[in-house]
Amino acid sequence: MDIEKLIKMANQIGDFFEANPDAEDAKLEIAGHLKKFWNSVMIKAIVAHVQQQQGAGLHPRVVAAIQQHVSV
Repeated sequence: MDIEKLIKMANQIGDFFEANPDAEDAKLEIAGHLKKFWNSVMIKAIVAHVQQQQGAGLHPRVVAAIQQHVSV
């Protein structure tokens, strides 16, 4: 799985939910979207990227959503 493509997709999801003024709710929505629409290979890859590369290239809210609400 191309991590650059996953980063772009995750950031697009983050951009969509950025409109939510409640940061905690937005993080839950980001995580929920990933869990609902991404397959396990994609989720494992983005979680590994956050763990190993501190989420380089990802928006901070997306990193926080993955750290707090997405597990493999």
